[in-house]
Amino acid sequence: MIVKMGTKPFGEQPSSGRMHQGLPTEERLDRFVRQMFARIAPRYDALNTILSFALHHRWRQVVVRMLELKPSARVLDLCTGTGDLAIQIARHIGPAGEVVALDFCEPMLQLARQKASRHGLNHIRYVQADALHLPFAAHTFDAVTIAFGLRNLIDKQRALHEMARVLKPGGRVAVLELTRPLNAPTRQLYDLYTLYLMPRIGKWLSDGEAYYYLPVSIQHYEDRATIAEYMYQAGFTQVCYRDLTLGVACVHIGVKR
Repeated sequence: MIVKMGTKPFGEQPSSGRMHQGLPTEERLDRFVRQMFARIAPRYDALNTILSFALHHRWRQVVVRMLELKPSARVLDLCTGTGDLAIQIARHIGPAGEVVALDFCEPMLQLARQKASRHGLNHIRYVQADALHLPFAAHTFDAVTIAFGLRNLIDKQRALHEMARVLKPGGRVAVLELTRPLNAPTRQLYDLYTLYLMPRIGKWLSDGEAYYYLPVSIQHYEDRATIAEYMYQAGFTQVCYRDLTLGVACVHIGVKR
């Protein structure tokens, strides 16, 4: 189901001060997240597949279809991690287009480069940079994507403004993120899984601290309407969202004015 959002404010928005209890302060979050992803990079793909029951690949496919990209498209994938979404986009548009995969964690980018090379994809360019300070001129890209990265950014509104800045007029943005289901019984089961089972699996297979932080970051991620309002404020229109797999993930789509 795709839900279209109005243009009126959705009420009071979260404070831009200190992070919620259970998360690092804003001053430490950037360094904490960078170090965390560097530590878990070697087993990141395996844990993603295990913890999402391999659904994360399907969610990315939905994003690619919703963007309706032309073969000549130039696409920026932010917080690319090990490059799964960038690779799916590159396959979809073919060699006539270009994908720029950006992340601030070099160990993740190294894995992304190796993965793309194994798949024979030569039209992906990798950039190490901060999603809040994009090193690109205005009106550069036909589409911008970010998958499972927005909730880890200190200033989500600034990130969305940066996405709008580098998009061409009429270009599309797609934000794919893990979310809590809206249905109460499903949400209770999901909370049990993410807050109690996921950290134990993560500790067993990878890094306990990282897989404590990641579920907590999902709990404190803004609701769907707030993210839509952030997108309107950043300069996007025709904003809509679509819940995936009972609402455990959600994709927001917007068009630059």
